[in-house]
Parts: sequence; C-alpha cells; structure tokens
Amino acid sequence: MYAVVATGGKQYRVNEGDRVKVEKLVGDSGAKVVLDQVLMLGDGEKSKIGAPLLAGAKVEAEIVDQGRGKKIVVFKFKKRKKYRKKQGHRQSFTELRITKITA
Repeated sequence: MYAVVATGGKQYRVNEGDRVKVEKLVGDSGAKVVLDQVLMLGDGEKSKIGAPLLAGAKVEAEIVDQGRGKKIVVFKFKKRKKYRKKQGHRQSFTELRITKITA
C-alpha cells in the first residue's frame, strides 16, 4: 500500500518502511510524527483519491535524522555595472521512516 502526502509545500509518494527527506519538521530523533494531509491511497488494483484530502487517512512516521543538505552557491551579477553578489545556502531537512499507513 502506498500514499501520497503533502508536507512542506511538496507532495511525496511513500510506502511503509520508506525513508524520505522532507522539509524541516519540529522534533528530535526518535519522535513520532503524524502526517494527516493524505491526498491519495492506493495498492496494486484500486486507489482512493481525495478532493483534496482523504478524511480519516493518516501516515505515521518516525524522525530518523535532522540535518542540512549540500551547499549551493547563489551568484548574481549585472554586466557592465560592477554588481556581483555571491552567497551560499544549505537547506534544512528532516529524514522520516514511514511506519504505518492508515486508511
């Protein structure tokens, strides 16, 4: 069984046992998290699609890690104007292990 959940402004397709990196959530490693914005549930033959959410459906997960992604370089410049700006960014993330999908 799989589910499509929305968190952090993005949508993720998850199965039980999957490890997923999502936008930063509050909590320490080992804490339980419930994702209740379930957009779709499905298995091999049939699926349920919400409009926009499925009532009563939820996905339970456990926080495995809190971390920061790789550094990216943001470089802006305007030709012939002597304008240059260089800055870096590292996005925070939370790694989840999906433990249970409830319809």
